[in-house]
Amino acid sequence: MADISAEKIIERLNAGKPVAAIVLYGSDTYLREMCRNKIIEACVPEAAREWALARIAVQQSGWDEVLQRAQTMPMLAKRQVIIVEGVESLEKAGEKTREEVVGALEKYFESPAPFTVLVLEAATMDKRQKYYKLLAEHALIVELTIGGESAASLAAQMAIDCGAEIDRDAAALLADILNSEPSRIRMEIEKLATYVQKGGRITLQVVEELVLAARKNTIWQLADMLATRKRGAALAFLDSLLREGEQPAGLIGGIAWRYRKLIEARDLPAGTSGFQAARTLQMNPTAAETAVREAHRIPKKDLLAGLVALAEADNQLKFSNPNPRALMEFLIVQLTSSEAKSAGSAA
Repeated sequence: MADISAEKIIERLNAGKPVAAIVLYGSDTYLREMCRNKIIEACVPEAAREWALARIAVQQSGWDEVLQRAQTMPMLAKRQVIIVEGVESLEKAGEKTREEVVGALEKYFESPAPFTVLVLEAATMDKRQKYYKLLAEHALIVELTIGGESAASLAAQMAIDCGAEIDRDAAALLADILNSEPSRIRMEIEKLATYVQKGGRITLQVVEELVLAARKNTIWQLADMLATRKRGAALAFLDSLLREGEQPAGLIGGIAWRYRKLIEARDLPAGTSGFQAARTLQMNPTAAETAVREAHRIPKKDLLAGLVALAEADNQLKFSNPNPRALMEFLIVQLTSSEAKSAGSAA
């Protein structure tokens, strides 16, 4: 079966259509939890969940327990949901074990229990594996990813759920610097909502001060080294950041935001004051004045080319499973190259 959206699956379940299995895969735990909960709500009434809802980690319990439970009719419920965690562990099993599991799944899918919905969860999946091809044939597959705009909208809803509101530009910044990862966004939203108190508003300034404050001197320094092509210093600084626990995804998101602000600042007159620039750049006056000053030292074509390179690195990090350190080092070499290709016209 082709990949399908979570919304389409819920529509099918609410309509009572049979669904043998659903595969939820993606590294973000928040997205998996959100989708899983919607499936449970669509399939099993709350009063029946004690008997018609099971959660099995195949690393500990094995696939035999999953399939035996799937073929056992639930008590006091028309349908049951069985959540199977750690499906990707099959990739590390021996060849004989993989063949046995694939054979058992093939047999089950020949006549799946009409009262059971298997929800198979995995952080990653190797599409070259035989078991994935089997699931692609018989299950509904949902790849759980989210773009920046959708992440910002999700941040706004999270804020409401936490009893607060967040400005659009603040939500966009939060999504950007956290690499559109809902789990991390949720944690920060909870902190910010507590800070502004119930009914309060999370502004751009609040996000800058509370989320970026601890990281400004790292991300900003690295971004400036890249924009001014200080390769040796940037590589050394990157090494120290990674050893201190900074995540490549967060670094890329923060640097990309910095580049975008420099591009916006590059379009302002060189002598623009901090207070005048602050309104356009949606930054505090001191930071806005610094951005204008720095932006006019860097050709706009270099900033645009850098933004393209950052977007490509972000995509590779999300979808190609590269070596994070090697990816970051290559990115730094690319951004500091004097022969970097332009992504747009020079100002």
